[in-house]
Amino acid sequence: MGASDALIHSQSGCKPRIFPITGLGTPDQIDRAQSLDPKVSLNREKVEELGRELPVGYLKGVPTVGCSLAQKEYGSIEFFNKLANAADSALSVTLNDFSTSYFDIAAYLDDDDGTFRGTLYYPNQRLTGFSISIGSPTAMIERSFDFTGEDAKILQGVNKYLIYKAATVASGEAGTYAMTLSDPFPVVDPNVASKYIFRVIRVKAGVSTELVETTNWTYSNATHILSILSATVADYYKVWYSAGAYPAGADPFVANDVDVAGLLANAASLYIGTTNYLYKVQSATVDVKFDREDIREIGNENVVVRGIKNKTVTITLGRILDKWTIEEVLAGKTVDYGILDVKLFSTDLTFLAKVYSDSAKGTFKIGLKATKMCPTDITPGSASIDNYLSSGDTLTGEDLLISTTEGDIA
Repeated sequence: MGASDALIHSQSGCKPRIFPITGLGTPDQIDRAQSLDPKVSLNREKVEELGRELPVGYLKGVPTVGCSLAQKEYGSIEFFNKLANAADSALSVTLNDFSTSYFDIAAYLDDDDGTFRGTLYYPNQRLTGFSISIGSPTAMIERSFDFTGEDAKILQGVNKYLIYKAATVASGEAGTYAMTLSDPFPVVDPNVASKYIFRVIRVKAGVSTELVETTNWTYSNATHILSILSATVADYYKVWYSAGAYPAGADPFVANDVDVAGLLANAASLYIGTTNYLYKVQSATVDVKFDREDIREIGNENVVVRGIKNKTVTITLGRILDKWTIEEVLAGKTVDYGILDVKLFSTDLTFLAKVYSDSAKGTFKIGLKATKMCPTDITPGSASIDNYLSSGDTLTGEDLLISTTEGDIA
């Protein structure tokens, strides 16, 4: 059996990375990922006509490329920054930060013999929702993400590596800026004659623009020089292409042994009304859904404007009932207040989740703050044979802050 017959193991052979397209954030590996599951619909439309039994043919519509990712919570905001196209140094993100951001997801694949086989490449993905959940008091905290896009590519053979390069225009380099693309050199797209470059992005004064070949830039395969036209000092250029090798001495994925392996439920503290600690909670989920408005135009198969029409944040809490602390807060009443009437529950609540490095809770890692939450479903007490009375609460809103600064969450 030859090397090409070896299988690709999901755990050891799949190396996921994310590439923020706009902004100054850099590509990076996706740490603590548990699954990466693409779903591609080719959207072929059958055309028939009267007088003919078989179809006339099929029209090739724009594909729908969905992708879902599961990840263990490890107390880092890095992946959220990449999804939001935020700076690598950003300490917090809000839901508005995901409105216009888009990114590439790539999986670099090694087989069991250690031979690199190719890259699964999902360009121009946008975030459609995510959730952070604690399934039980002994469970690990988990994240899940859903993306959408219109394109998927399998890079193999002489095009098997997705390559990213970036450079800043220095003083004296304005005008036509020459960017040499080497280690490795770009390889031509076998589907498009003379096309070597997937994408060129310019970041100027905080504004990111996807540049147009010939109009804004040219590439010479003879010299391996990408010529940027009308460049100015401090412009930042980001370039994507495929090649038959990876940069010397580099690896798409390097084991991250600095961050914790994962975080358990006992490392979390949950509050409602900012100061009321929640006891006896058995499960907690923060679920975010985006109603995206990604605009196309006649004469163009690509999305030209990205946005989010509506955001929905749903918080679901399940607990063993011992007292009605949550309901007292929902009602805006003190402890042991005589009658808690659900018709009088507040429509403006704050929910906080703080995650620490361990159960001692001495080192804050990451937190969530949801404001203007409205209770939408309440289970005051659910009884069944051989079980303790349980309770549950669902809060709905449109605002969420994710931060690694505890003061933002307090």
